Amino acid sequence: MKSLVIVESPTKTKTISKYLPKGYDVDSSMGHIRDLPSSAKLIPAKYKKESWATLGINPDDRYFAIYVTPPDKKKIVKRLKDKLKDVDELILATDEDREGEAISWHLLEVLKPKVPVKRMVFREITKEAIQNALENTREIDMRLVHAQETRRILDRLAGYTVSPLLWKKISPGLSAGRVQSVAVELLVERERERMKFRSGTYYDLSAALQKAGENDEFNADLTHLDGKRLASGKDFDESTGKLKKPDSVVLLDEAKAKDLVDQLKKADWAVTDVDVKIQKRNPAPPFITSTLQQEANRKFNFSARDTMSVAQKLYEKGFITYMRTDSTRLSSQAIDAARDGIVDQYGEEYLFERVRNYTKKGKTAQEAHEAIRPSGSKFILPEKSGLKDREFKLYDLIWKRTIATQMAEAELEFTNVTINASNDGTSADFRAGGKKILFPGFFRAYVEGSDDPDAALENQEKFLPAMKKGDATDLQDLKFNAHQTKPPARFTEATLVKELEKRGIGRPSTYATVISTIQDRGYAKNEGKMLIPSFTAFAVTSLLEEHFPDLVDSEFTSSLEDKLDEVAQGKQDPVKYLDDYYKGENGLRAKVDRQEDKIDAQKAKLLDLPLEGLEGIQVAVGRFGPYAKMMKDGEEVSTSLPQDMDPSDISAEKLEQLIKISEEQDKPIGVHPEEGLPVFLLSGRFGPYVQLGEVTEENKKPKRVSLLKGMTPEDVDLDLAIKLLELPRHLGEHPEDGKVVKAGVGRYGPYVVHDGKFKSLPKDDNVLTIELDRAVELLKMKAAPRKSAELKDLGKHPETEQPIKVMNGRYGPYIKHGKKNIGLPKGTEPEKFTLEEAVELIASKS
Repeated sequence: MKSLVIVESPTKTKTISKYLPKGYDVDSSMGHIRDLPSSAKLIPAKYKKESWATLGINPDDRYFAIYVTPPDKKKIVKRLKDKLKDVDELILATDEDREGEAISWHLLEVLKPKVPVKRMVFREITKEAIQNALENTREIDMRLVHAQETRRILDRLAGYTVSPLLWKKISPGLSAGRVQSVAVELLVERERERMKFRSGTYYDLSAALQKAGENDEFNADLTHLDGKRLASGKDFDESTGKLKKPDSVVLLDEAKAKDLVDQLKKADWAVTDVDVKIQKRNPAPPFITSTLQQEANRKFNFSARDTMSVAQKLYEKGFITYMRTDSTRLSSQAIDAARDGIVDQYGEEYLFERVRNYTKKGKTAQEAHEAIRPSGSKFILPEKSGLKDREFKLYDLIWKRTIATQMAEAELEFTNVTINASNDGTSADFRAGGKKILFPGFFRAYVEGSDDPDAALENQEKFLPAMKKGDATDLQDLKFNAHQTKPPARFTEATLVKELEKRGIGRPSTYATVISTIQDRGYAKNEGKMLIPSFTAFAVTSLLEEHFPDLVDSEFTSSLEDKLDEVAQGKQDPVKYLDDYYKGENGLRAKVDRQEDKIDAQKAKLLDLPLEGLEGIQVAVGRFGPYAKMMKDGEEVSTSLPQDMDPSDISAEKLEQLIKISEEQDKPIGVHPEEGLPVFLLSGRFGPYVQLGEVTEENKKPKRVSLLKGMTPEDVDLDLAIKLLELPRHLGEHPEDGKVVKAGVGRYGPYVVHDGKFKSLPKDDNVLTIELDRAVELLKMKAAPRKSAELKDLGKHPETEQPIKVMNGRYGPYIKHGKKNIGLPKGTEPEKFTLEEAVELIASKS
């Protein structure tokens, strides 16, 4: 008997084949083989004239959906159909969740098999799991298919109904999405809070002390003055920068703090209270999709997309269980494997006295019913896995987190010592804190990360000498410290995932795509791990908040998820669900129709930024980016805002400066002594720059040079402008071959170049003043390769039959597939990159 087994990816194909008997041919669908049409040219001819064709869905015929096979999947479909002719049964082995169930259903619809069909599901790719799945096949669960299809249709209705409105009212190319728009609104609202924030300043004192007669030094901080608590950051109002309840705390300014230091240096210092508490800590639950994304971001700075991509590979290679899950439950097999691993690695004393069970199931739960863990009945040790780079890091993280769940509690001793300093009627209480780990327990394997960069890890000890009430202490040093309250922290990918999950918005498995889309569409940028919303994000969010509040309301979006769960359980009719959302007087379609004429496009482009001092200056987004405008002497003057400027960077002073440059654009700062042409200081999308000559019919592209990093328009006079316009500078001839050496500024900053070889300038070198000798010295250092070098020929793509090669270019390793160049993920070893990995990477980029 011959069987055809279809999975989603080539890697999965390779792994599962090892555990199937002879007669089983495993092939890959490369994900979905059909979807709603992504462009007008993919709409079948018989539907093109329908009014709903562009949408791809007919809302008036029970949401009939047009499904098409994209051109790049037609070869795959043909190959699978050909294979079906020679087998006795078809086994659909796609993932065990709504998406996987839908892929199986689409395969069934397209392939139209004439042989028996079985649905095979598993949560890990091990011999035991695959054999068990073969013995327990089932039919396709149409409830899960309906839930996925409903979600897909819902997202299409939201995106295709609202996005065109944004194109008309704000700017072409914008998009709205059911989860995406809520996520953007969270970023914008946090940025508004930061803009409204007013900093408060407060002082405190810190003392370096020794117990009398001992040499070990410890620190203590002032907490109370004359019985009244010292003000700290939590006591300030974020919108005013003033104390919320000024009568309940003591606020020190610099003068008072300095006087207090002088006074207490003469004080008597003694212990007045010692409080010792013993606490136990339990390990964090095993990973679910969202917590894995959060922890990998905290510890490795992986994006959500990176984490899911690496986890997918680990799953398909058989190292971990399925990575799209919201259940913290561990199977008995996993618990036994973890407990055995603890005894082997750490000894019996580190094993928790009883089995720890985790049964919490989150609001956004998927159907997959176990946490993310190492696969199998015996966990492979990370160091024996053979994994490298990012795959090793993530597997090690999952292994440690899973092992820790069955380890003994950590036992900690916390000591708080109060030390009083009294002098001349002033009484000051200082507090010193100590932490001792009595038994490390699960800390031996795993300590959870924190979103607070100032928080100390739980397994870090802080020692204090043994003290009791009445002990004298000797002051070694006393100083005052200034503090300023900080605005609410911007979201990182980790904290945004945490917030979306907390509010029940979307599915953890979709967060990676949502966060990537937000950045790809220009709604936010990732800078230093922080997600910073753009001017466009402010404009779109304001429009949606005013005219379509449901689209950015987290509770409304969360309620949609609840109903999708009911569809998956067979408790909710998908057609009625979609009708409630899209049709009727309060449906999305009617709301867009009603609001479209009410939305003033010019007003929609104006940003309402919560900043002081902007009276008379308006900031707006236009087709070519953000700009500022104001009325002056009865005329409107405007200027583009630099691309690297964020909404929170705006101030009245900066805008007035940019507008002033814009106003004076027709006034040259002087005449170039050699060229005889006027020199202008201008401002554009990429910031201030200098220009030689005017734009004319004969000279449509006059020479332009941006100001160097750190320069301001005020720094620019005619001499400096001329130096900038000399770039790239001719430094002289190279002593070895007589070829010209130049210094200039490019996309990646200042550089020197000789015979096509570039070398970036270190910070200490100035492109305007660097001399030939120094340039030659820099060029002797290791330079970037002039041409891309072939590192490895991987062979031909199984579908396109085009060669795939691993190359090394100026900006790092990449794969070349036909005319496409795709950079390798960070941390990848080019020499070990395989054809299967390349095919997956190409598919993900497509």
